[in-house]
Amino acid sequence: MQTTFEKPIVRSIQASRREIKFLSGPQPRGFELRLAVEIFFEFLRGFRALHFVGPCVTVFGSARFNEGHPYYALAREAGSLLAQAGFTVMTGGGPGIMEAANRGAKEAGGRSVGCNIELPLEQKPNPYLDLMVSFHHFFVRKVMLVKYSYAFLAMPGGFGTLDEIFEAATLIQTAKIEDFPLILVGADYWQPLLDSLRERLLAEGAISATDLSILQITDSVPQAVARVREIGMRKFGLSYAPKLRRRWFLGEWAAKRKAVRATA
Repeated sequence: MQTTFEKPIVRSIQASRREIKFLSGPQPRGFELRLAVEIFFEFLRGFRALHFVGPCVTVFGSARFNEGHPYYALAREAGSLLAQAGFTVMTGGGPGIMEAANRGAKEAGGRSVGCNIELPLEQKPNPYLDLMVSFHHFFVRKVMLVKYSYAFLAMPGGFGTLDEIFEAATLIQTAKIEDFPLILVGADYWQPLLDSLRERLLAEGAISATDLSILQITDSVPQAVARVREIGMRKFGLSYAPKLRRRWFLGEWAAKRKAVRATA
């Protein structure tokens, strides 16, 4: 008999195998149709769960920097200051930098949200979440991390963090989203990357100086949060308005009760 812990791992492995098959060229039409329907409902579930989270700032960063690491402390400070500024802090919902940002928000009395990804080796959600939504597909999760955010803070991280940074930068560059602040926190960590972009991509004409300016660097978390707040209020008209009302006929009160049970 499978234990409670083993069941999500089995489901995650099965979902991963389906995704590998889906991304391996043309498949039987019935299989592709079923997966397309699953993806639609995964999007819909995310939209319904996150509709009322309020203006968010998404914090990107590695799952590998644990408590005691300076980067963990940096992300925890960021989460706290963002919450104090009135933003919901959204992360990928996992450990490391994500946990630190959610923890900072929670400790400051703010709202903490995680969009977790189901992996074969299972990324467990961190314990500092008011609301957690799990996704099978990375691309669905990435849409959610962008859709509800008015700014992005990128803490030190690896491939996943780079993917999220350049996804956001590309959406801003191509005017698919507003030019929200995209701030890289930690100059020693990120400056070599920007130097490389400047010396190669900019020098070769692959990007423009305006494109490069999308990526901003700072060592100061208070400065980053102040910029996010100032731009949010001035440029995008954010205000401390009443929360959106839930509609019973859309099942939104049931969704609220379900979310509370899931995070209790």
